[in-house]
Amino acid sequence: MKESKKEKAYFCPVELTLGIMGGKWKVLILYHLMANGTVRFGELRKILTSVTQQMLTSQLRELESDGIIKREVYPVVPPKVEYSLTTYGKTLIPMLEFMMAWGKKHEKMTKRPRKKINC
Repeated sequence: MKESKKEKAYFCPVELTLGIMGGKWKVLILYHLMANGTVRFGELRKILTSVTQQMLTSQLRELESDGIIKREVYPVVPPKVEYSLTTYGKTLIPMLEFMMAWGKKHEKMTKRPRKKINC
C-alpha cells in the first residue's frame, strides 16, 4: 500500500519542503501567483504553455490540499475559478524571490540563453 503524503515520515525539513513544492510545475505556479496575485485557471494555462490541463489541475489540487493556495469558485456560466496564495503560502515568497535572484545570477555566469516569458 502506498503511503500518503500526510503519513510519510521525513528525514529532514528539506525533504518535507520538496514533498510540498517538488516537481517542475509547483514552483512555477507559486511564482506566478506571487507575481500576479489572484490568477484564473485559464491564465495559468496560457502562462505555463507546456503543462497539460490534467497536470496543472493535479498540481493545483495538491497545493490547495497542503494549504499553500486558495481556490475560489464563482457560481457563474462559464465557470470562473481563481487561485491565490494563502497567508501560509505567502511565507514561501522569500524563498521564491531567492530562487529568482539565484537564477538570474546563474544565467549571467553561464551565459545560458533564456526563452522570453513572463518571468
